[in-house]
Amino acid sequence: MIETRHLSKFYHRGVYALRDLTLTVEKGEFVFITGPSGAGKSTLLRLLLRQELASEGELLVNGQDLATLSRPAIQEYRRGIGFVFQDFKLVPSRTVLQNVSFVPEVLGVPVAAQHRRAFQVLKWVGLQHRIGAFPEELSGGEQQRVAIARALVNDPALLIADEPTGNLDPDLSLEIMNLFREINAGGTTVLVATHDRELIRFVGRRTVHLDQGRIAEVM
Repeated sequence: MIETRHLSKFYHRGVYALRDLTLTVEKGEFVFITGPSGAGKSTLLRLLLRQELASEGELLVNGQDLATLSRPAIQEYRRGIGFVFQDFKLVPSRTVLQNVSFVPEVLGVPVAAQHRRAFQVLKWVGLQHRIGAFPEELSGGEQQRVAIARALVNDPALLIADEPTGNLDPDLSLEIMNLFREINAGGTTVLVATHDRELIRFVGRRTVHLDQGRIAEVM
């Protein structure tokens, strides 16, 4: 599903965030991307979201070269991706239901269908009873579950998470990882960037270790 070929990203003065990265993630796979701060994890995710372009090499998703996408094609491509952030990024003035409905709303889905789908995914993450609550009324774990529901509402083929448990305690972190395992068991490709080695051991999936923008080890 994801293929990088000698992928590099550098910024001013030739500082490389990624260097000569060649990697394949199969459809339906669950893969961790790990490494110390500055290793290139977040840069890789930004490239996958087409927020930035590679400096060298190729990045393909489902055989499609992301460098060749037109602006409309970028928007269409992103509709097939769910993204979960470390800091949740919920809209404070919107209820749980409205936060999750935001993506189908932007896509022009009728209101009744928006709410029906949002309720379905909120029920799946165990928050159907909090649909009228605002983010400030939720715990950190509940906010992250809402963020996951929002990422899933459009039924993405690929789910990307950037340090999704960074603001959660160990028990909640394990709950979130169990959700990701269930999502993956349903056929969604899952890519998680994290520095938490305990979580990686708990989940037990293929792990790509980055160091200074290069692949140091694949386990």
